[in-house]
Amino acid sequence: MDHIVIIGNGVSGVTLARHIRKLSDNKITLISAESNYFFSRTALMYVYMGHMKFKHTQPYENWFWKKNRIDLVNGYVETIQTKNKKLVLADGSSISYDKLVIATGSKPNKFGWTGQDLKGVQGLYSKQDLELLEKNAPNNTTCKRAVIVGGGLIGIEMAEMLRSRDIPVTFLVREKSFWNGVLPAGESTMINEHILEHHIDLRLDTNLEEILADENGRARAVVTDKGDTIECSVVGLTAGVTPNIDFLKESGIKLGKGVKVNRFLETNVKDVYAIGDCAEQHEGIGSRRPIEAVWYTGRMMGETLAQTLCGKSREYNPGHWFNSAKFLDIEYQTYGWVFSEGSKEDYEHHFHWRHPKEKICITIAFHKDTMKLLGINTFGIRMRHEIFDQWLTENQDVDHVMTYLKDANFDPEFYKLYEDEIVAKYNAEFDKHICAKKKSWKRIFSKA
Repeated sequence: MDHIVIIGNGVSGVTLARHIRKLSDNKITLISAESNYFFSRTALMYVYMGHMKFKHTQPYENWFWKKNRIDLVNGYVETIQTKNKKLVLADGSSISYDKLVIATGSKPNKFGWTGQDLKGVQGLYSKQDLELLEKNAPNNTTCKRAVIVGGGLIGIEMAEMLRSRDIPVTFLVREKSFWNGVLPAGESTMINEHILEHHIDLRLDTNLEEILADENGRARAVVTDKGDTIECSVVGLTAGVTPNIDFLKESGIKLGKGVKVNRFLETNVKDVYAIGDCAEQHEGIGSRRPIEAVWYTGRMMGETLAQTLCGKSREYNPGHWFNSAKFLDIEYQTYGWVFSEGSKEDYEHHFHWRHPKEKICITIAFHKDTMKLLGINTFGIRMRHEIFDQWLTENQDVDHVMTYLKDANFDPEFYKLYEDEIVAKYNAEFDKHICAKKKSWKRIFSKA
């Protein structure tokens, strides 16, 4: 029986521990300095917004861990001694292991801005960040204005959180349009409009130059590269995240931007593995990025590695890319690859449809010569993951997608459907004569 030690109790580490327990009697120890128990990181914003309490973000009762013989250690690992298989914690204690898994997640980026370590300056990733925001911005009396730096998903979440307490927000985005390094132009433009409609002061094509301090060492204003000085009480640094691996620099474990792993999630050191946000693939997996800081890939890595550690060696295979998020109250889904204008290949062509009044749109990417489906983005329309996953696997063409687009719709009952309008625009744009059909999607999958 091995002693498997997992550093990090996020979705990757906890999924791994749960699946090891299902498959074996190995001794399992989970170490985390962030929280005593696993919680849903994506739900943190709703705690601040008053939609739930922190305890509601914990999927498992506190007795779950003892019942399943998963030992929990609240502590910070300072060093790893791989030669004698021992971890040294900040309090001086040590833990020996037979197999070690690094699942330490990410941390907010800092780019050396003057004033980035002042009081009132923070990221939004951990439970401690949530607690700090509660202190820094409890209301619009204490926090007269917040400035958010970085135009990604975390930034827009933080803006929504602060606006829920009527705190004025200025949003600095270095790109010329919101998230246009990821989103095609039509979608990015729509999100720009939506942010402004929510009374957020969106400053595009604007960079942070420095953060100014008051006499108490607290942020009082930011200076932008446009020469503006914006008075504020809180500065949110949300310009992306990087793997949380600083403590590994002297360990002998090979590092890049993250912990280097192969398809079996093994590092260069025997019996040491890495999963989740901090893991970086040696070699690319199709079009997948070497590091993917996404909830579901962390879960999949945990499930995969559990098989390997319990005697059934298995390669990590994430399949087709997909993701979902919210831009304020607009739901976003993506399946396959839909690249922005600045990063797409010459063969990638886009079909874009947008509702004339509502913030609803889709973009379908396909190969301009073969017409093969490459991916789809949807805003304000829910689509079935299973169907698009199958269409991508089968290399279906975009005509097939348009013909059976109604089957993919997953909006709740009584929602208005837009497939006929979408197909009509597609027919007009590409001189087609497709008629949108609807089969039973359950019957579609019964054939597979």
